Amino acid sequence: MQIQVNTDTNVDFHDDLVQRIEADVESALARFGDQITRVEIHLSDENAEKSGASDKRCMLEARPAGHQPVAVSHHAASMDEACNGALRKLEALLESKYGRSDNRKGGQSIRHLPVGGELS
Repeated sequence: MQIQVNTDTNVDFHDDLVQRIEADVESALARFGDQITRVEIHLSDENAEKSGASDKRCMLEARPAGHQPVAVSHHAASMDEACNGALRKLEALLESKYGRSDNRKGGQSIRHLPVGGELS
């Protein structure tokens, strides 16, 4: 999974922030690693130098292989809170869309059993 971080000119861009966000994304989305080719992270400060209650924004866009990209965003007072909120939303969205494809109704399919065979 490739991770790309983009920021606007109003975000204090430093390596610690990028490394922390990349590690959080890799950890949270590890179970979708084979399905996701790239995750783009867009960080912005919508009020620039002015302070505000929820002026930090994190938008995450995941590109699942063979499917249309999905995106979520979250606004918060700090960049960490915005990223954590967006990451929780993306996890839930991916679980809803792709997590169930291998695990329908909590068990394996019986379609592989021969017709008329006995169930044990």
